[in-house]
Amino acid sequence: MNAIREQLPDDQRIVLTGIGLTAPNANSLAEFREALLEGRSGVTDYEIRYVGKTLAGICDFDERKYQSRKDRRRGTRAGSVGIYCANEAIRDAGLDWESIDKSTVGIYLGITEHGNVETENEVYELKGYDYDTSFWSHHHNPRTVANNPAGEVALNLGVIGPHYTIGAACAAGNAGLIQGSQMLRLGECDLALAGGVSEAIHTFGIFASFKSQGALATHEDPTKASRPFDVDRNGIVVAEGGCVYVMERLSDARRRGAKIYGELVGYAMNTDATDFVLPNPERQAECMEQALARAGLAAEEIDIVSTHATGTTSGDIQECAAVRRVFGDSKKTWINNTKSYIGHAMGAAGALELAGNLPAFQDGICHPTINLDRLDPECQLRGLVANEPREIGPVRYILNNSFGMLGINSAVIIGAL
Repeated sequence: MNAIREQLPDDQRIVLTGIGLTAPNANSLAEFREALLEGRSGVTDYEIRYVGKTLAGICDFDERKYQSRKDRRRGTRAGSVGIYCANEAIRDAGLDWESIDKSTVGIYLGITEHGNVETENEVYELKGYDYDTSFWSHHHNPRTVANNPAGEVALNLGVIGPHYTIGAACAAGNAGLIQGSQMLRLGECDLALAGGVSEAIHTFGIFASFKSQGALATHEDPTKASRPFDVDRNGIVVAEGGCVYVMERLSDARRRGAKIYGELVGYAMNTDATDFVLPNPERQAECMEQALARAGLAAEEIDIVSTHATGTTSGDIQECAAVRRVFGDSKKTWINNTKSYIGHAMGAAGALELAGNLPAFQDGICHPTINLDRLDPECQLRGLVANEPREIGPVRYILNNSFGMLGINSAVIIGAL
């Protein structure tokens, strides 16, 4: 245990005690881990209006497991993803939910964008009524307000503590975890439901925009379309998904005998302030270094680095430059990528990708980056695990990168307990 952790009282140490997720290739952590170790992709053919045939990572979970038909019809896909993941996380954490004071629970969900799907759908339907706005849905406003996904979760679970979504582009999943930990330390809540959600594949606008940028992946085999670091990569595969964690103070988790997936020991967020889209490797490196400093760790103490890399030509190169700056001399650090399996789940990406790596604390295996047939020389990284899982021995610390447009960067470090 590092010195900083030893100096903190248990009520200032934040741990993960429950995980609920849906990904394009799994609906639970066990299924997700199995898919990652087997190299099973969740990317498939997809068609959306105006854009036509494309590819996407599509989730297949039971929306009615925790929602009535009426509530689902009134709400949103992002809300439904959040509700499923939050309920699964609570069950996984072994919480006696009925006995918990709901005023002590906070909900902090990261999201890349929200409201585009619902607005596009309303405009499309309105066209059939000659744009007569009297046919506009009265559910539109609550569906599109920025707090919607977290608010739908709060309504479903009866939570009366704080809830809000965190707009942090594709760094949002990490941002949800960071916010949850901060609110627990401040005593603003006693239990946090934190992570990220995405309904991105249901808006044609995101596909059209990436396509106009030349950043939308194509491949004759959908399962091979998402290929970070590969010389033949040609863009992003858009995906939906979600991952919600139960976060608690270590003192509370120990008191109730909870199983603990890991401890959030360090984090950082910063901003490039240099470009709308192109990442800045210097700022990304500084973000990782700040997280390490906050955790009191040296780079060589990190066992696994989970990269953000999306499969774009320039973005992957920039992140690799940042990772080399921070971890270039470490012979003990292994590096992987999860988007190669599921595509880019936007606001859910950071939370999902972290979850896929957490079982390494138990099994000592680093899942690989798949579809890496020809490594781009500019993406050369020491310790990059490609195509086959690698047994790396005891894992103590995992660093999870998650970056987004307008230069927002995040890094989260989870330690074994």
